[in-house]
Amino acid sequence: MPVQLSYPGVYVEEVPSGVRTITGVATSITAFVGRALRGPTTDPVTLTSYGDFERIFGGLWKDSMLGFSVRDFFLNGGSTAVVVRLYKAETGGAAKPGKAVLKFDNNLTLEAKDEGLWGSSLRARVDTNTRPFDASLGETSTSLFNLYVRDGTTGVIEEHRNVVVTPLDHPRFVTKVLANESHLVTVSAVSTTTRPGASGDLVQNDLDNGRTVWDDGNANATSAKVAGAGSKVSSDGLAITAAEFTGGGFEAAKKGLFTLEKTDLFNLLVIPPYKSDNTVDPALVTAADRYCQKRRAMQIVDALPSWDEVSDVTTAFTSGFDTALGTNSKNAVLYFPRLKQPNPLKDNQVETFAAGGTVAGVIARTDATRGVWKAPAGLDATLNGVPELSVPLTDAEIGLLNPLGVNCLRALPGAGRLVWGARTMRGADLFADEWKYLPVRRTALFLEESLFRGTQWVVFEPNDEPLWAQIRLNLGTFMNNLFRQGAFQGSTPREAYFVKCDKETTTQADIDLGIVNIHVGFAPLKPAEFVVIRLQQIAGQTAA
Repeated sequence: MPVQLSYPGVYVEEVPSGVRTITGVATSITAFVGRALRGPTTDPVTLTSYGDFERIFGGLWKDSMLGFSVRDFFLNGGSTAVVVRLYKAETGGAAKPGKAVLKFDNNLTLEAKDEGLWGSSLRARVDTNTRPFDASLGETSTSLFNLYVRDGTTGVIEEHRNVVVTPLDHPRFVTKVLANESHLVTVSAVSTTTRPGASGDLVQNDLDNGRTVWDDGNANATSAKVAGAGSKVSSDGLAITAAEFTGGGFEAAKKGLFTLEKTDLFNLLVIPPYKSDNTVDPALVTAADRYCQKRRAMQIVDALPSWDEVSDVTTAFTSGFDTALGTNSKNAVLYFPRLKQPNPLKDNQVETFAAGGTVAGVIARTDATRGVWKAPAGLDATLNGVPELSVPLTDAEIGLLNPLGVNCLRALPGAGRLVWGARTMRGADLFADEWKYLPVRRTALFLEESLFRGTQWVVFEPNDEPLWAQIRLNLGTFMNNLFRQGAFQGSTPREAYFVKCDKETTTQADIDLGIVNIHVGFAPLKPAEFVVIRLQQIAGQTAA
């Protein structure tokens, strides 16, 4: 009892109901891993629009397919993306550093926040038009200064006012301020005795010529740039290889592909082609598949650019997709053919692009409108921004590829370009696999992740019937809600799912070992791949 019953009267006590609502996880957060012009390389970044990608990672780049994949993802209905930027530094005696260094003067040296050639366009400016100094903070009349940093690529200007180089414990110590507030630079070196000298001012002749403090050729040194002794011009690095994704010790260090360990959840993985032949190393696909199975995610595998005919695909299947592509897993899905799209970086000339980002957007759009249990294919699964496919497919050709577990992209008059398949890479008829269909596999992954997160409260609870009853109540409520949304087969809950947790699933031996066993079953909805219509003529009514 919560209180001692010491006086006659009425006592009110709140009793826990045992209801712990399980919330379904997101189903279409898509992770992209590749090379970009700029942006952080140590942490994944969550984006909700392509505008975010342009602002943080620099937009489209002729040397990387990452930007095109992210663009197509959002264009086709994607809502949340997680981007991991990889960077391979130059090597050798003449190698440029990854991060640009801007030596303002002997008292202050700045370094670009992230790797890339963009950092070489940085400029900095200092003035002393500050607030009055505060002696109680250890300031003097020559302590405070204002620092301005300009990104020459985007034109963004940061202002950091009333910063100091001494004392070190000052709340506006310049190193701490830039580390916490700046998106452009950090402090590489700083004098802890003397503030940097003030930048020059514009003269009338500069103003008459329309110059700003950030321009070259001014009468005074109105800003400092990445040039001269002590400064270092950066580079965009070298073309990445599989080693930048899955190098030795990367998983433990959370680097490369495994930087995704730092993100809470992703459901789809897209690795845009990064090799000169517009492909991905099969060994990397294999490693990515293992990681997807660990994270309960699906990998979207791109068809090879050399597949110009249906016979190329059937030949690759005969030798094994795990050899040609790197996987034939239940957690992988393959789409053929590739897409033909205009390239805005090359005067809108039509080129061939991988379909991974586009298909991921279609999957996300289907999840939002119909649910994860609906196959992301059919007349509603249109490919936006795709005027043409690299290989036009007929019904007969699709009939050859579909039984192999290859999801086809096709064009239909009036409907445009569509996704016309919903099988995993274990979906070949030959395998007779229970995870043949993509929506069935993704529904199972959704349930696994949701129940995994929704049952954490069970740990360390007394392992007996009261706990089992709460588990049945909460998991049963979650499953019933999905049943009412149409996620399972069957006309009644009994036909659609079951949740079992009692003395039959958890024996005394299990209890002694601290184990509680929960059995959850569901009747999945499978897509109607083949619609058969039987027509029959009937004779006219004859006289008896």
